[in-house]
Amino acid sequence: MKRLYWILLAAAAVVCVIAAWVIYVPGPTAFASGGSVALGDYKDANPTGVPASLARADIVKRGEYLTRAADCEACHTAKGGTPYTGGLAFNLPFGTLYSPNITPDKETGIGNWSDDDFIKAVHKGIAPDGSRLYPAFPYPSYTLLTKDDVLAIKAFLFSLTPVRQETPPNTLAFPFNQRWGMMFWSLFYNSDERYRPNPSQSAEWNRGAYLAEALGHCGECHTPRNLLQAVDNKKKFAGTVTAGWRAYNITQDATSGIGSWDAATTAKFLSHGHAEGLGTASGPMGEAIDLSLRHMTPEDINALVVYLKTIPAIADTSMPLPKTMQASVFPSDHEISENTRGAMVFAGACAACHSWTGKSAVLSYADFIGSRTVNDPTAQNVAQAIIWGVTRHSPNGVVKMPGFGSAYSNEEIAAVSNYITARFGAEKSRITAEDVKKIGEQAAH
Repeated sequence: MKRLYWILLAAAAVVCVIAAWVIYVPGPTAFASGGSVALGDYKDANPTGVPASLARADIVKRGEYLTRAADCEACHTAKGGTPYTGGLAFNLPFGTLYSPNITPDKETGIGNWSDDDFIKAVHKGIAPDGSRLYPAFPYPSYTLLTKDDVLAIKAFLFSLTPVRQETPPNTLAFPFNQRWGMMFWSLFYNSDERYRPNPSQSAEWNRGAYLAEALGHCGECHTPRNLLQAVDNKKKFAGTVTAGWRAYNITQDATSGIGSWDAATTAKFLSHGHAEGLGTASGPMGEAIDLSLRHMTPEDINALVVYLKTIPAIADTSMPLPKTMQASVFPSDHEISENTRGAMVFAGACAACHSWTGKSAVLSYADFIGSRTVNDPTAQNVAQAIIWGVTRHSPNGVVKMPGFGSAYSNEEIAAVSNYITARFGAEKSRITAEDVKKIGEQAAH
């Protein structure tokens, strides 16, 4: 009996250790060598705030830059809606969340919020009425922002024209509709601490870390989540699916990540969402570049690159090295007979812009060569782009690919997605009509 007791006790201890490991999440910069210090004790250039070129600007102008860097517009604007008025739907496995109106309207927005109310929401995830905010609002990242930066963002938002627009009610199923439960979640996953610089790293690295972790909250999309839906920094930036789109691996792994990209290429992609031979950003990443990253100064983009280049490599064996050779000018009979429907859809809707070789004669933004998207064996983002289309800002103006979700059936979208990956990628996909239906339903809209 005594022996059984010790066996059960040992088993319980093992279970507790495993559970603790599963729910434990290291800090966002814990991977880096060296410790951290309070911002006031840091002797190098202040990594927070705005770039030096805006240091003398008024608080609204500084807040505008920080709001851009925090990518607030992307989540707080419904498709085709007025910026910052909310209403964007986030379709989750357990219901739908809608982003709120953050214009200074006093009835439907945040016009009645005090400075303390705003700070409490951003740092703690607590609304003025005491209710808990869901971490779809990335307060576990924003909690790293300094008080001055939070108040500058508030000043910019309060400079906007108030817009009266009610937020649709959330449709979360029980128990996920119980906001008070976020109190316990926050105990584990919201540090409620401001950014602490690492004196062992350069000033540029620390600026990049502040931009990536506090403002840009890159991990919210690019890092997998644990069982409690917290960003799991043990797999930092290794890639995951967000809002129905695949956010790719941005670690320094040379095959499945961006380890083979040099600094200049990485900076160009972050600034423009496009790099020759590497493809074009679309979906949420395209939005992040158009609404946020392309508005940042070259100095800040370079700081982001310095930081990203230190992220430890994590290999994703499901992602092959992208194919970089052009396809043949004409498809073979075997290729067409293997996927006749996909070839027909491609000929009718895609070839004119993307070409049969994958090297567009119209615009480099339409190139398939080297693109991670067409080399993704899930074809997740290929299907999403076909369904919803792609709108991007290039140096020469707006680039737009129309959506075909209403023009083609799920079967046809699956067929052409498989055709594209087979012809232009390293591995052909096997996406089905049912898969297309599901990923279309997951996308934020």
